[in-house]
Amino acid sequence: MPTLPLPPGSTLGILGGGQLGRMLSQAAARLGFDVVILDPEPDSPAGRVSTAQIVAAYDDPEALTALGRAADVVTFEFENVPATSIERLAEAGALVAPGPTALRVSQDRVEEKTFLNAVGAPTVEFAVVDTLDDLILGLTTLGLPALLKTRREGYDGKGQVWIRTLEDAPAALESLGGRPAILEAKATFVRELSVIAARDWDGHMAVYPLGENRHEGGVLRTTLAPATVDEKTQVRARAIAEAILDGLDYVGVLGVELFDIPVPGGDDVLLVNEIAPRVHNTGHWTQDGCVCDQFEQHIRAVAGWPLGPTAAHARVEMSNLLGDEVEQWRALAGKSDERLHLYGKAEARPGRKMAHVNRVLGAV
Repeated sequence: MPTLPLPPGSTLGILGGGQLGRMLSQAAARLGFDVVILDPEPDSPAGRVSTAQIVAAYDDPEALTALGRAADVVTFEFENVPATSIERLAEAGALVAPGPTALRVSQDRVEEKTFLNAVGAPTVEFAVVDTLDDLILGLTTLGLPALLKTRREGYDGKGQVWIRTLEDAPAALESLGGRPAILEAKATFVRELSVIAARDWDGHMAVYPLGENRHEGGVLRTTLAPATVDEKTQVRARAIAEAILDGLDYVGVLGVELFDIPVPGGDDVLLVNEIAPRVHNTGHWTQDGCVCDQFEQHIRAVAGWPLGPTAAHARVEMSNLLGDEVEQWRALAGKSDERLHLYGKAEARPGRKMAHVNRVLGAV
């Protein structure tokens, strides 16, 4: 087991070769680390900016052994890596952060919401759905409309369907392929906020200012940060994030999506929509709004370095570029108040995240 903090020249392993892995690798390189990527896609976006890539499935035993031997610490860039892979690495003596608990909890929406409520991070009411009878009972209890989601996987609006009448229930369940599901009560919120937070091996935490998010078709389009919120809201969001980090004994950066629900004559209520045990799309604004961005923060945390500052020095509007919107790169590259972050993906499929641009709106 390596001694922390890891010195420059150490090697970090990352499960996942997409854009988040790419930006993690770039941050690690700035701090003097080498990076080895494990991803089944040859010539992955992260692999091309890293020291090496192991091309294999995430659950390949030989590949995991090779990664564990090569790396002083192993992390991951997305939450659909098999939790058993993280457990295998940890059991073999590799230092892994975040640990398998965070991955297991975040991969099952029922387990996630159960955990969140247990640590005092409130969510919407929900019901477990395995059969049509479960669904009808849940709709009767939670009311209509309600949102039906698969318990596992699903992202960017996929694997979910709104149910507005009891008659819609059979078709809704069938549209999810009969997979185990969760039914969520509708949240009457005015906006979605998100908080990016980090925790190190000793339990120290660092929390960024809140961001305000706008989605289209279930996909994040923009994040404006720091969001315009009062101090009470910021304090409550910080407390929620810290409770989650402590409850998971977490090491690294975590994203928390929140519903902001107004209360007439009182303080707004914050409900957790979901958590992401990794760097997060809604934290990309930190690359141009903070001295230490979320990617460097994650590397610092898992490597045992001191956490960096989280105060914003600029207000930033982050916008995702989807599909062929990336062809705007020529125009965007010429704007003095915008910084373009390209992901190095070869194929611009419709709806695929190809890049993001941070527009600096001025000093905070």
